[in-house]
Amino acid sequence: MNTTEIFNEHVMATYGRFPLTLAEGRGARVRDDQGREYLDFCMGIAVCSLGHCHPRIVDAIRDQAGRLMHVSNLYYTESQGLLAKEMNLEHIKLPGKIFFSNSGAEANDGLIKSARRYGHLKPQADGKPRFEVITFQQSFHGRTLGSMAATGQAKVQQGFDPMLPGFRYLPYNDIAALENAVRDDTIGFLLEPVQGEGGVHVATGEFLEALDALRKKHDLLLMFDEVQAGFGRCGEAMAWRVNAPNIEPDGISWAKGMGGGIPIGAFWLSDRVVDEKGTKLSSLMGAGSHGSTYGGNPLVCAAAIETLKEIREKDLAGNAIRQSQRIRTAVASWELPVVTEVRGLGLLIGIALDAKLIPTGERETCALKVVKSLISKGLITVPAGPETFRLLPPLNVTDEEVDEALAIVKDVLSQF
Repeated sequence: MNTTEIFNEHVMATYGRFPLTLAEGRGARVRDDQGREYLDFCMGIAVCSLGHCHPRIVDAIRDQAGRLMHVSNLYYTESQGLLAKEMNLEHIKLPGKIFFSNSGAEANDGLIKSARRYGHLKPQADGKPRFEVITFQQSFHGRTLGSMAATGQAKVQQGFDPMLPGFRYLPYNDIAALENAVRDDTIGFLLEPVQGEGGVHVATGEFLEALDALRKKHDLLLMFDEVQAGFGRCGEAMAWRVNAPNIEPDGISWAKGMGGGIPIGAFWLSDRVVDEKGTKLSSLMGAGSHGSTYGGNPLVCAAAIETLKEIREKDLAGNAIRQSQRIRTAVASWELPVVTEVRGLGLLIGIALDAKLIPTGERETCALKVVKSLISKGLITVPAGPETFRLLPPLNVTDEEVDEALAIVKDVLSQF
């Protein structure tokens, strides 16, 4: 049996997979089981931030695997503490505490639980806990029951009713819609600074400032989902700082690129004092309030430490800005009618398409058709909704690799 047959026989069909079996990768390139090479501008959907099999990560994994891979979180481990220190002091640069999970969905669940815990500390006037978290249309926060309920896309929730109560979805980047949005039971906002799965839409500075003002006025929590956008991907260590550098959020979630390919997630809570007793927000999630068997084990933390140090020491966020400018300039120079807009920040780029110019088959969006064509030409990318595809190269991508990818994109889009 070949790989496809094995999958069909033994693996749940929860993904619409491309007919491509990837066997090995180095840097920005991968090879399939037939030996064909591709430029990878998907990177596991923004996961392999240093490319495939980066020597620094491989060495860290080998070294740690030979010493200690896993122990319970009932004990202290050096690598988890050092990773939290690296994140707090060098990337977040705000006082707070971190919980380590295995994925972005779990991290967002942690933020939702934290908000509800805060709603018990700061209840409504009648003493009932506040619990409602406002999220935004076309958002994506994960596929657990909690993170799925927070996601503002009906297609993700279809067939899993009833949803966990306590969420409301407002239009993204719509300041007017925020008027009278806060109810007695509202406890906070959760949003992506850049909506990745929802089409690569960027929150404006004005929108983020309006949310921050409401947070302060109504004693709410402002929480950022940086799962896809964080740690240099958007040209800053934290994506919200690109357009609103003065905001100090209450909570942040991450995953994807923070481990360079290793499954790790995390959420952060601020150390800000939230009552007259001197209670810190981060202290609300105390012993017994949350947990993860595998979260923050020595192996994944060792890999994440080297990933984040490499991003910081080599200023790969700066490279993300420079390469983004090169990509945007090139696409604009083509003047192709099929391209309606280039959106995003840094190397989280969405190229929006005119669906009327792209004939598609049954159950095929124009973005999916373009992605299939790009793969056939040797460039792996990923859709972001029905009419946009993403470019998510590694943060250390070179000029030559970007130019090669752009040539393939131009060739494919020129057909329409």
